[in-house]
Amino acid sequence: MTDLKEMLKIDIKDLDIVNQLITNPDNKQVGELCALIEKFGGAKAINKKAIQARNPETLMRKLKKMNSPYVADLEWLMEQRDKKAFISMKDYCRNILGEDANIPSIDSSNAVTLEVSAMQFFPWLIAQARQAIEKKQLMPGRIIRVRNMAEQVEDNGDIMATALAMQIIGATYVESLDTRGTDGSNVHLGGPDTITGYFAGIGQPNDHAIKWAEEYLHYYTNYGIKQVLNINPGTILLGYMMHRLGVDIEFKISVFVGNDNPYFIMWTLMTARLFSRKDGTTSLVGFNLSNSVNNETIRQANTIRKQLGLEKQVRFEHHITETYQAIVNQPYNRRDELIDIAKEVPNISAKHEGGEPEIEEKREHPSNILEYFLTKKEILENGLMEALQINYLDKQHSCDLTARALIKSGIAVIAAKNLH
Repeated sequence: MTDLKEMLKIDIKDLDIVNQLITNPDNKQVGELCALIEKFGGAKAINKKAIQARNPETLMRKLKKMNSPYVADLEWLMEQRDKKAFISMKDYCRNILGEDANIPSIDSSNAVTLEVSAMQFFPWLIAQARQAIEKKQLMPGRIIRVRNMAEQVEDNGDIMATALAMQIIGATYVESLDTRGTDGSNVHLGGPDTITGYFAGIGQPNDHAIKWAEEYLHYYTNYGIKQVLNINPGTILLGYMMHRLGVDIEFKISVFVGNDNPYFIMWTLMTARLFSRKDGTTSLVGFNLSNSVNNETIRQANTIRKQLGLEKQVRFEHHITETYQAIVNQPYNRRDELIDIAKEVPNISAKHEGGEPEIEEKREHPSNILEYFLTKKEILENGLMEALQINYLDKQHSCDLTARALIKSGIAVIAAKNLH
């Protein structure tokens, strides 16, 4: 067995060949990326612009200048944070475990990040916060967005209001760039309904990969958007290379990429390691495992992640619930499996993309992943905004149920750090 494994060892000469490919002056792919970074002023200038763009005072000033209605909501959110209107983590745990509970005994080494997706409209976040205060729920420590970027910019500064709100509550968040196959570039897609039939099918055809990189730099430098969704092996490679070249990009890999077995996961993590910076950091901050993975796959994935030194850097983002329609067979709820695996595998986030199946099935309008691709105009014309917000708040409810179950099992959770 040892002799067989030795046969898989990569020779230095083969690594040299790869390095020669990457550094070849005639390499068109690397050349285009380097030219793009220089077009934006170089990595150092890019990062500086991004820091300035996401500065809370800068964001609030811009929102006030455009008379955004979201200013009042943001001020309310800051007021609630400052007066500690949200339940504290200590009180939350005591509500579950009892007044005499030994809070320090809860295992924080494998704390699970609470995650909700997708927060399409800024007002939904405010509704979520009001629900959390009223029902003494935890706000998630991580939020995912899939809304059209250009539409966000035009919608009363929604993109900036969200960027500021995430800093107010102390949560990480992810945006999804518009340059992807759903924009009509992938001839295999007849529409959003054809995406969910096969993963890795969204695509970044032809020159879309470099356009994705350019779109990222636009939103990074203008709005400070740092973490984005990544859906294609080509743009994943670009994300690794951009980081290696000095741009402080961060991304998470989408469930649509289809990481569904330990070999695929090994491929993903090996590439992250190979393109890490000299200090060992990588642009890959997390990736969604396929909905079909089981706990044994996660165990094996964790072994790979740990051996590559990425256990603390790369989060496994695991779907606990899914939208009721158009992506998985229902009922789908992985909460019990999460509790088992979280006892032994660290750095997992519990992603809630749907409500509880038994609640969803009774909804007049159950959640549907295809509705992520609707424009605000289409939503309003069809009178769907209230129903979609209810769907989103159902996800918040599911997220809180997961938090309660984890704490009851002695496992800590990571919520919005400035609120709880």
